[in-house]
Amino acid sequence: MLISSYNQAGMGDVLVTMVAPTVGGQTVHKAGQVVQLTSSENGSLLGYNFLAASELLPELTSQAAVQLFLTDGQVAKLNQAVQAAGFDQLLVADHDPKFVIGYVAEMEDHPKSDHLHITKVDVGDQQLQIVCGSPNIANHVKVIVAKPGAMMPSGQMIWPGELVGVPSFGMICAGRELNLANAPQQPGCVILPDDFGQAGDAFDFEKGNQLFV
Repeated sequence: MLISSYNQAGMGDVLVTMVAPTVGGQTVHKAGQVVQLTSSENGSLLGYNFLAASELLPELTSQAAVQLFLTDGQVAKLNQAVQAAGFDQLLVADHDPKFVIGYVAEMEDHPKSDHLHITKVDVGDQQLQIVCGSPNIANHVKVIVAKPGAMMPSGQMIWPGELVGVPSFGMICAGRELNLANAPQQPGCVILPDDFGQAGDAFDFEKGNQLFV
């Protein structure tokens, strides 16, 4: 998993990369323009921050998106900087789409909640268990899934987690959470038309902006 974020207006010329959530604290090591973050518990890599990032990747200054999807070549350049700084834990490119069409194959009530549901959602190559609180969620419908590794427009990261004691691997999205044009501002996930696409297809945001016209 590789999550990359660049927001020059908000954070300056800093490229943030994350490969795992911080649990139990982190250790920070800085060498030159590279900042390494590792788990305080086991030393596993959490991510790197690249200062003066546009010197490594000049194309960053033209990026408008907060979340970036780095190419193999861009990741290779970052890893060169990582190694030059003396670090040996490298980044791995991730080309798996994070916002996809999902099909709710199974749904049951959460045993410890009066409003949550436990769903099994087909996303093409796998089935994800997702705990969902949307009041309109239903069985056998197509939805928009933010898979682990997705960054919401708000900046919220989607990691594997638990909701009221039940493991959950992603989020079923509302239109307002994705900033879709004219999306209702009340709770409720997007139920996609059956012909919008196949389970596992990357969600087409341009097409999605026509859903509420």
